[in-house]
Amino acid sequence: MSDTPNLNEDALAPLSPEALSPSRRSSHPLRLLILYGSLRERSFSRFCAEEAGRILTRFGAEVRIYDPRGLPLVDAADPDHPKVAELRGLVTWCEGMVWSSPERHGAMTGVMKTQIDWIPLSLGGVRPTQGKTLAVMQVCGGSQSFNTVNQLRILGRWMRLLTIPNQSSVAKAWDEFDESGRMKPSPYYNRIVDVMEELVKFTWLTRDIRDHLVDRYSERVESHGDLSKRVNQAKAAQSA
Repeated sequence: MSDTPNLNEDALAPLSPEALSPSRRSSHPLRLLILYGSLRERSFSRFCAEEAGRILTRFGAEVRIYDPRGLPLVDAADPDHPKVAELRGLVTWCEGMVWSSPERHGAMTGVMKTQIDWIPLSLGGVRPTQGKTLAVMQVCGGSQSFNTVNQLRILGRWMRLLTIPNQSSVAKAWDEFDESGRMKPSPYYNRIVDVMEELVKFTWLTRDIRDHLVDRYSERVESHGDLSKRVNQAKAAQSA
C-alpha cells in the first residue's frame, strides 16, 4: 500500500500536526474586508454588509467596506484605475472577506461579479486571496433562496479562499430593515452574528499558518523542475 513510484521525493514535504501550530501568533486586530453587490440608495446587501461590519468590530476586528460605485466593468479600464487599485489594495491588505450580494434573476448581481472579476489570482509575486477566509451572504426579495451563496462559494473556491461552513440568506429583505437601514431583531440577524463569529474564529485559526495550509505538492514539483532545469543549463554553459 505504500508503493508510490510516481511521487517526487524531493518535493514531498513531511506532514505533522505541529506544523499547524504557529510558533508566533499575530497580535494585531483581524483585518477584514466587506464587499456588497448593489448600488441602490436603499441597498439591503449594503445594509447587511454594514451590520456585519458592526458585529465584526464588536469582535475586535478592523473592518473596511468597499464602495463599488464608480468601479468600471472588467477590461473597460486599466488596472491602475483608482477604483480598481483601491479594491486590489484592500484585498491585499485583508486577512479575510465577507461577500454580500442580492439575488437577481436567480444569481448574484453584476456589481458583485465585477468586483470579484477585478481581483486577480496573482498580483506580481503575491496571491492576494489564497488562503484567506471568506464568509458569504445574500439577500432575497422574496422567499429564501441559496442560489447566490452557492455561486459565491464556487467563486471563493476558485479564488483559493477558505470559505467558512456557515452562511446567511435573508428572505424578504425589504421587511427586515427599519427606515434607517438597521436590521430588526430576528433569526436572520442572529444568523449573521453566527456567520461573523465563525469567520473571526476561522481567521484566527488560519492567518498565521496560511502559507503552510496552501503549500502544494504539485507546485513544489513544478518549482523543483524549474530549479533543476536552471542548474543543468548552468552546468552545460560552464562545460561548453
